[in-house]
Order: sequence, then structure tokens, then C-alpha cells
Amino acid sequence: MNAIHPTAVIGKGVQLGDGNEIGPGCVIEDGAILGTHNKLWMNAYIAPGTTIGDENQIHMGAVIGHLPQDLAFAGEPSFTRIGSRNTIREYVTIHRGTKPGTSTVIGDGNFFMANAHVAHNCRIGSNAMLVNLATLAGYCIVEESALLSGMVVVHQFTRIGTLAMVSGLSAVTKDVPPYMLCAGRPAVIRGLNVVGMRRAGLVAPVRDEIRRTYKLLYREGLNVSNALEAIERECRSEEVKRLVAFVKESKRGICAGIGSGEAEEDESILPKKPPQRFAGIDR
Repeated sequence: MNAIHPTAVIGKGVQLGDGNEIGPGCVIEDGAILGTHNKLWMNAYIAPGTTIGDENQIHMGAVIGHLPQDLAFAGEPSFTRIGSRNTIREYVTIHRGTKPGTSTVIGDGNFFMANAHVAHNCRIGSNAMLVNLATLAGYCIVEESALLSGMVVVHQFTRIGTLAMVSGLSAVTKDVPPYMLCAGRPAVIRGLNVVGMRRAGLVAPVRDEIRRTYKLLYREGLNVSNALEAIERECRSEEVKRLVAFVKESKRGICAGIGSGEAEEDESILPKKPPQRFAGIDR
């Protein structure tokens, strides 16, 4: 059984699994498909061509699968595919594909905070997080467990790698390799997501290999092709192989690194402490 508020509007041919809660003022357009145990808070909108899995929470005013913001869109049928156990907070917008028959695709367990935007034809893996007002332009790819902080903007066709973390207010115009910390306008690589790797359960030898990979790619003064050759000679873990493949597949190029003298010892993006001041006198 589904609990559907009397003010909700359910279109023709909508398919609903069991145990869904559809709140007041929600609109589910013709032909949309929802699995089981989803909760739609008040005034959520689900457009035609949208398929949603199980146990998702879609909060107030969210817009899922609406028309892409693309001047080339000609009104042809396109789709939005969303997996299970995603949290989609207030006023998030996720737009469907722009070319006929194409889709915007989102995996499982992602967290989209209020006012985040996912444009047409983006692909998001699982367990990623977009913090408030994070914005993806069209055709972006966000891999598993990546984190985009508040007000991050990502250029179209750009990729964010597995377990990468992008600092707030950054503007990302090139690919961010897996496991990296990225920040700035334009964004540059400023270190490794050490905390994220530990939380994800990457063992110490793998983290050491990723640290060596980072140094070869960004800290040894090598060009990308030479760095990749050195990495493949020295490192054997599957995680590093994935990172190497990501860089090789890049079409936009990867984000540059900061200068060799600018990183802190632990490769953190945290700022260095300013000199202490007493009564207006530098100490």
C-alpha cells in the first residue's frame, strides 16, 4: 500500500511500488516509475521519463527529471535514472538528458544537499555528496564517494574521480583525479584526501602507493606521460591502476598542482597559521 496525500497529482501510467509516501502538493507526471518505500515530501516534482529506485528521500520543492537547460534541446523524449537510498534535499534540481533517448544517471546512496544542481546527461556513481549549491554543468561525471563542497561549480564534460574532495567556492574546469584534494578558482590539486581514504577503509600500503603516485604526478617536476610511466613501474595496487586509467582517459586534461614550495608537510589544504599578534605588534 502507498500513502498518497489527496492533494498530490499522479499522472497516467505512473508505476508505483509498495510502501511509498507521497506528500501534499507532489506531482508525479505521466509514465514516471517509482520503486518501493520512497518518501516524497511536500511539493516535490517528478517529470516524465523518470525512473526512481527504492528508499529514496526527496524533500520539499525538489525537481527531478525536468527539461534540460540547453538551447539545443529539441523536446525529444529523454530520461532520468536514479537508483536507491539517495537523499535529495530541498529545491535540488536534476535535469534529464538533452539528446533524444539519452539519460541523466545517478547511482545509490548519494546525498544532494539543498539547492544542488545536476544538469543534463551527468553521471553520478554511488555514495557521492554534493553540498549546498554545488552545481554540475552538462555531461559531468562524478565517481563513487566524491565530495563537492558548498557552491562548487563544475564545467561541462568535467570528471571528478573516486574519493576526490573539492573545497567550497571552487571552480573546476579540468578533471580531478581520484583521491585528490582540490581547491581554487580555477581549481588546482592541493594534496590528498587522506581522511577520506582512511574512512573508506583503504589500507596503509595502498595509501602509501597513492601518496607516491601523487608525488610523481604533481611534486617531482615530471610531465604527465613520464609521471604515468614511473607510476606504472613502481605501483601495483588496483586503486593506483584506477587512478592511472582515469588520467589516461582524460579529454579535458587534469587539474594542475600547486607549486612545489607551497604544500604543507602533510599535503593539507588547511591554511598555515598566521603569525601571532599582540597589541598590534607582530611577534
